[in-house]
Amino acid sequence: MTIELPADTGAKPDGWDDKRQSAGGAAAWAIGFWIWPDKAEQTMTVNHDAVWAALKTVQDPEIFKDIVSLNMVKDAAISGGQVTVSVELTTPACPMRDRIRQDVTAAVSGVPGVTEVKVSFSANVRGVDQAKNLLPGVRNVIAVGAGKGGVGKSTMAVSIAAGLSMQGAKVGLLDGDVYGPSIPTMTGLGTQSPALRGEQIVPFRVGPAANPLRVMSIGFIVPKEKALIWRGPMVHGVIRQFLEQVLWEELDYLVVDLPPGTGDVSLTLAQSIGLTGAVIVATPQEVALMDARRAVRMFQQLGVSILGVVENMSAFICEHGTQYDIFGRGGARTMAAEMGLPFLGDVPIDMSIRKQSDAGDPFANLAGDSPVARSLTSIVQNLAGQISIRNLTRPAGKAIKLDITA
Repeated sequence: MTIELPADTGAKPDGWDDKRQSAGGAAAWAIGFWIWPDKAEQTMTVNHDAVWAALKTVQDPEIFKDIVSLNMVKDAAISGGQVTVSVELTTPACPMRDRIRQDVTAAVSGVPGVTEVKVSFSANVRGVDQAKNLLPGVRNVIAVGAGKGGVGKSTMAVSIAAGLSMQGAKVGLLDGDVYGPSIPTMTGLGTQSPALRGEQIVPFRVGPAANPLRVMSIGFIVPKEKALIWRGPMVHGVIRQFLEQVLWEELDYLVVDLPPGTGDVSLTLAQSIGLTGAVIVATPQEVALMDARRAVRMFQQLGVSILGVVENMSAFICEHGTQYDIFGRGGARTMAAEMGLPFLGDVPIDMSIRKQSDAGDPFANLAGDSPVARSLTSIVQNLAGQISIRNLTRPAGKAIKLDITA
């Protein structure tokens, strides 16, 4: 049978697309009806298993395990050629977020039929399982210590706590420096007396109301200029009280500012709880590094992981741009390399740190895009990464039993 097509008058049926016209379509039109080509014939269906197989090739850049086996991929939703991957980071301060986004996008884009990849992030801070923990709601306890005083240990402890909070984590700050508590001044809280809820002490809160930093110090309890002349058992008792009786609630991180040296507070923490790890703060000169090495060895003897080393006061840059290495530079980095420890970063000497610490604004030093803010933010993110590595690749630290006597 021969079918003659009508002359082309220029008229097209509703929905006609010249680009989709075919010989079959023209014939169908000629005999009085129109059939749209099946959409499924034009768009390849994305295979769900192929997407997950591609995601298994993406490794966490710090932990070196694939993100599927680490339970970081929570969903991979497919809509036509678009794939939306939901990734749960191990910390909101993850320094490798952009790298993970790039790797996921590259891997999933190679799956047949995929035309677009979107990556969304959430965060869930991991913790280590503790058989006996005085702080059941606290996922990680980080001790910030130094071999000697005057190296900016408290400044680093406050900055780390504030920085983790600014990244979205729930954070507490405990002033364990019972002989020279400086946290009340550096957080702007002064000599207030804490409130009680039943038999528990309610920590102060500073910072944004939506995610405040919780703070507790012996400086809130004793008079401002009172000298605390305590023997070991008394120190042990007050630290235990802060661990047991402060209403910390749920925390991703509790940062503990230790006294300088290798004394009772560090022993009490190691005895009472399983520390996630310790951060060692040092200045670059050899005199400070000698004591920093002793602090490292103390924690290692107690079975506490060293999460990293921070070099404080590494250089001074004057207003004309000239750099002065007042205490030297790079000494802490060299020490970390020699001892096989992570180096978290260095912080320059800057008057703004002193001013804002004295003014009691713990968040100001991390705000903006100044060299100090970049340095501190990098240290916070590197530390968060080291905590994730420690929790996901190493066995939990064991609380040890020590007899602390006078």
